[in-house]
This record gives sequence, structure tokens and C-alpha cells, in this order.
Amino acid sequence: MSSVRVGLGTTMIEPALTKGRLDGIGVYTQALLRHLPEAGCEVLPYSYPPLRGGAPLEVGRPMRRPFELQTALDLATPRFVRQKVDADIFHVTDYRVVRMRCPVVATLHDALPIKYPQWCNPKLRALKNWLQVKAARKAQHIIAPSHFAVAELVECFGVDERRISVVHQGVDAGWAEAPGQIPMTVTMQMNKLQPGYFLFVGTLQPRKNVERVLEAYLALPKEVRRERQLVIVGAPGWRCEELVAKIEAAQEKRERVRWLSKLTRPDQLRHVYAGAGVFVFPSLYEGFGIPLVEAFSAGVPAVTSNTSSLPEVSQGAALEVDPLSVADISSAMLTLVEDQFLRRRCIDAGRARAAQLTWAHTAQRTAAVYQSVLSN
Repeated sequence: MSSVRVGLGTTMIEPALTKGRLDGIGVYTQALLRHLPEAGCEVLPYSYPPLRGGAPLEVGRPMRRPFELQTALDLATPRFVRQKVDADIFHVTDYRVVRMRCPVVATLHDALPIKYPQWCNPKLRALKNWLQVKAARKAQHIIAPSHFAVAELVECFGVDERRISVVHQGVDAGWAEAPGQIPMTVTMQMNKLQPGYFLFVGTLQPRKNVERVLEAYLALPKEVRRERQLVIVGAPGWRCEELVAKIEAAQEKRERVRWLSKLTRPDQLRHVYAGAGVFVFPSLYEGFGIPLVEAFSAGVPAVTSNTSSLPEVSQGAALEVDPLSVADISSAMLTLVEDQFLRRRCIDAGRARAAQLTWAHTAQRTAAVYQSVLSN
């Protein structure tokens, strides 16, 4: 297989934009930047400069124009203005798709903003959705993170299914055992954590279903809550004010609820996973769900949803529940505390599943997509 010069969009991992917090798209982008060279690709990172000044770019070489300006030109003169990059193919890992002089591969993670706009920030939502649909049709090929996402993209973006390849996402092999800059005991002490807790990881926003996770925890028997904390790791997102108020109310009642809103270091996150007794991830909608695989890799038995992509990711390694049922979530949490045989089965199955979902494999499959596009 000949080497491919890949332009990789890295705007989503620029420190000035992320402020140290990488969402799922950022984790995915960073993983491709790290692993594509192992798959025989020469990776050339490119980032869009800010529209109105701001901190300099640190990861990618600057595009010629800010994304907003390039998009406006792209729409106004589609036949004449095409972005030029020094690459054989360009891979966009977020929504920033414009016409280029080389083929474009775009990863579209889900169709959430179009299918469920009520779960997204309403600011300019109609315009953003229109631009996303237009953008999806500019790419020569689409990568979807799951088979579930394919159907969503066909339905909501009008993408031809023949132009879509499924490439699962994942976790680094040995991710849970990677050495950190500080010992795990320090992470536990700094964050006032006692091992064995229930854990959720993800941005606080409606589709993540954190409010029901909190309600399910509070419905557990008192003796279980006395022994085990509920630890929520995630930055505040859109429309989370009511949830934050409920977390604070539970804390005022001396419930053992810890919200780690500023934990950003990867080694500390690994420590927090390692200290968990049960991972709880009953999200309402996921194109993939990287935190579930991270929990599997860390050897933590998990509760997840029986909807969207999560059964495809879990493959039976987690307890799957109705995410709309607080009673079902709570019952599964309690089961994974009390049933030691089931705990062990979930831990073993989770580790086996994580071994199938590595970033190295993602990079290999992605490189194969590039070759296929370039050969057609």
C-alpha cells in the first residue's frame, strides 16, 4: 500500500478552542493524528484560523481563510473557489466541510442536530443544520462511527449509503494501564473520591441523560448510597442549569454526589475510571459512545442504553436498559453491586470488547477508506 498524504482537520483540538477539554470529536481527531502514521499515512494537520484574531494555532498549519469566510465563498461561487492544501486527500472530522482541490472524506458522527434539535443549542440552529446538510454533500466519501449512524445520515442528510463506510472508534490498547504524571492515590485524594463509586463521564447536556442517572442513584437503598458515591465527570453544557441545581440540592442534603467539572487531564481520567465500581452511561442518543469503551478497557462493569448506537458498541458486554426508565437504571446499578457473578461476566466481556475497538484499528480502516477513494 503506497503512502497517502492526508490533510487532517485539527481545529477541534486546538488548545485555544478546547481550553484543555476534548469532546468525543476531539478525542477522535487526536487519535487519528497519533495513529494514522502507523497505518502508512503522512499526516499534515490543518486548522482554521479564528475569524476575529485570538490565540495563535498550535496544532495545525493555518488554512488560508477562516471557516466562516471560506464557507461564504464556497456557497457564493461553488465552481470557482476551492480550498487548496498540500495533500492527496483531506479528512474533516467535524462539520467544517468545504470544497477542496483534492478529494474530501468527512466523518459525520451522528444526525443529532437535525433529528433532535431540542437537545441542541437553539442559537442559529436552522442555519447550522442547513449548512451541515450542504456540507455533507460536498464530501466525496463519508465515514460513520457505527451502523446505527449510517441510517441516521441517510435519513437526515440525504447521503447516498454507497458513499458511507463504517469505521468504529475506540480506545488505545493498554489505555487503562498507561502511566500517569501523578499517582492514582493523589487523584483520589485531590477529588475526595472513595473507590467503588458509580461513575458517569460526559458533558452535562440533555441527551446524556445525567438527570435520570442522578435520580436512579437517589432511588438506591440508603445503605448502598452510604457506601458508594455517585461521581459525575463532565463540563457544563447547554441547558444543564436544572441538572446542576439538582446536583447541588443533593449535596446540600449530604448525599454522596461528587461533580468533577474541571477534570481534563487524561491520566487523572484514567484514575477515575479505575476507581469506579460501576459505570453508568444510559445516554439517549450516541453516534458511538467512546466513554463506554473506556470503561470496558478499565475493567469497570457498565450500565448503558438499549437505544441508538450503544447496543452495537456494547455487543452484550454491558447491562442494557431503557434510558427513559429511572427504575430500570437504578435496578441495573444495584444488580452490578450485588451480583458478583454478573459483575465478573461484564468485566471480562467488556475487556474483550475493548480489545476489538482500538484506535490503531480505527486508523487502519480509515487509511483503507483513503485508498479506496483515491483509486476510484
